[in-house]
Amino acid sequence: MQKNQLSMILLTILAACANDEKNKPSYRWPELTAPIAEKKEHKRIIHGDTVIDNYYWMIDYFKKGPDSTKVIDYLNAENNYLDTMMGGTKRFQETLFQEMRARIKEKDESVPYFRNGYFYYTRTEDGKQYFKYCRKKGTLEAEEEVLLDVDKMAVGHPYFSATGFSVSPNNKLMAFGIDTISRREYTIFVKNLETGTLYKEEIKGTTGAVAWANDNKTFFYTSKNPVTLLTEKIKKHELGVDTRKDETVYEEQDKSNYIGVGRAKSGKFIYIYSGATTSSETRFIDADQPNDAFKVFQLRMKDVLYDVTALEDRFLIVTNKDALNFKLMECPLDETGVEHWKEVIPHRKDVLLEGVDEFKDFIVVSERRDGLTQLNIRNLRTGEEHYLDFGEAAYTAYTQANMEYNTSTVRYGYTSLTTPSSTFDYAMGDKNKTLLKQQEVLGGYDQGDYVTERLYATASDGVRIPISLVYKKGFKKNGQAPLLLYGYGSYGASMDPTFSSTRLSLLNRGFVYAIAHIRGGQEMGRQWYEDGKMMKKENTFSDFICCGKHLIDEKYTSKGHLYAQGGSAGGLLMGAVMNMAPELWNGIIAQVPFVDVVNTMLDESIPLTTNEFEEWGNPKNKDAYSYMKSYSPYENIEAKAYPNLLVTTGLHDSQVQYFEPAKWVAKLRATKTDNNVLLLKTDMDFGHGGASGRFDYLKDISLNYAFLFTLEGIVE
Repeated sequence: MQKNQLSMILLTILAACANDEKNKPSYRWPELTAPIAEKKEHKRIIHGDTVIDNYYWMIDYFKKGPDSTKVIDYLNAENNYLDTMMGGTKRFQETLFQEMRARIKEKDESVPYFRNGYFYYTRTEDGKQYFKYCRKKGTLEAEEEVLLDVDKMAVGHPYFSATGFSVSPNNKLMAFGIDTISRREYTIFVKNLETGTLYKEEIKGTTGAVAWANDNKTFFYTSKNPVTLLTEKIKKHELGVDTRKDETVYEEQDKSNYIGVGRAKSGKFIYIYSGATTSSETRFIDADQPNDAFKVFQLRMKDVLYDVTALEDRFLIVTNKDALNFKLMECPLDETGVEHWKEVIPHRKDVLLEGVDEFKDFIVVSERRDGLTQLNIRNLRTGEEHYLDFGEAAYTAYTQANMEYNTSTVRYGYTSLTTPSSTFDYAMGDKNKTLLKQQEVLGGYDQGDYVTERLYATASDGVRIPISLVYKKGFKKNGQAPLLLYGYGSYGASMDPTFSSTRLSLLNRGFVYAIAHIRGGQEMGRQWYEDGKMMKKENTFSDFICCGKHLIDEKYTSKGHLYAQGGSAGGLLMGAVMNMAPELWNGIIAQVPFVDVVNTMLDESIPLTTNEFEEWGNPKNKDAYSYMKSYSPYENIEAKAYPNLLVTTGLHDSQVQYFEPAKWVAKLRATKTDNNVLLLKTDMDFGHGGASGRFDYLKDISLNYAFLFTLEGIVE
């Protein structure tokens, strides 16, 4: 064949490829006028600073103000706008939904755990959104008792959450909590497990959990303030007594503290815990003596956190007293003051001690080193210790439902970005592990088809920021691949790498998925958290931006293909990085975003505000006000181009109220200079966590993915 003939053939092939690219199906956003929110001037004057907030009126539905109806009308208008703008993707969204649902084993059963003579488990059925909570006596071959059929209980409720399943010591009664609004306000019910009937009492406005005393008729519970939703009181209830007569056994006076009540695994004690992010306090009584007054374990100390675990003959205390990364102490059962604490595991600069699981002859210490979790097994009789070996570069390991004290077996969970969630039993004496169950991905999943990596970006101050990422084999590091970067970075919450079957729909269409382990979390130790809160909060945002730039520099993606996602405090992160580096992102998904920081932190009637002062600061202090104003996304919107943006919220959100994202979107619409897409979806039935059913939440993920795919020109 002549050389010029080969050239002509090659040109023909190239032209055909070019035409294929041009003819590739794509989605055109409808030309539609977006809702324009009404402006009503509201002045905020504090510390000599006057700020005009034209959208403050959107708080009226929450405050039951005169503009309540206008608020609902605006949210509905935004929902209608989103439905129209995304209308052309409806079929694609349904495809994604069915694809992700098809990977879920609908008829399934959790690994049973043993407690006080019974095996407890949940099971799900084909087509059902919820589950059945069950048990079997003594052996897994015994007859099944269905304690709660949540599928039946949820009928007729758009949202339904059952929690706090707590069986009495004699195994005859069970308390549980129900929330049908999605405000995390639970009503406690008690069921007689012998007759199947419910007791008449219903205790409203609680966390849903109880701690039983050993008399099998008395329990303690946490009562919430109906307006602020703060956990304010611990109350005692005796079955058959009018709930209005329930005694308050503890009332928290510090509005920055969360409180709760629990029962020791050994069954010997009942604890009341009160704590914020910098200090805590524990009270306790003998579970055999529910009418005793609670004793203070150790009075709260400034900047000292401590957590108590009871063994047969002593207490263990995890504390950061003179130990930034925490240490393990012990004290006698009858001498609990700090002067009696003795060191068991010393402080280590390179290891964060996160918690302890107690057993009769062993303890399991959960630790974190170099950003990875590890489990340290210690024999209480011999003093010997060893670590479990997990063998992957990026993973997550954690103890699970270890409800039984008199056992030498610990149950733990394991997962990574490529390893489905797995449950193991580990014989601590014999050092043998048994895989009990691994998440089944229907339709076929080959772990070898996916690759996970761990990278490090360099922050603006020289600190190395870990990044975990995953992609499908065949990925080319040429800067052309789309990449979704996820981040949170608050409250010391570590965003560990875990498996997600829904994420396969993203990876299989060419996306890379990455997690930025930024400061404000606790992946790299307690200092990692301290360097990303209060007056150092901007480290969180700059870290995330540096991670995005690093991924571009290393050719994992490029500016035209880089996306970001975060929710709640991670939504604050999204708003901040969008203001600071809008050119970096092609699109952003901000879920239930905390974006109106100053106004929310100034209003103590808004749920959780006072609990957050130790995280963000109190803006009634001038320095704190000025600093949070400097980064608050709502305060810093400017007349400039912003990336494509999808914002989601819930009308009944108890953590981040609906009006924050609604105001943010309204102000962005009125201010930004670009023609990029800006969408707001408000779920009118749900709250902070979204849909409650095990399939319904997939619709939200389908919308998110369709938004990303549309921006990438991926239509199937």
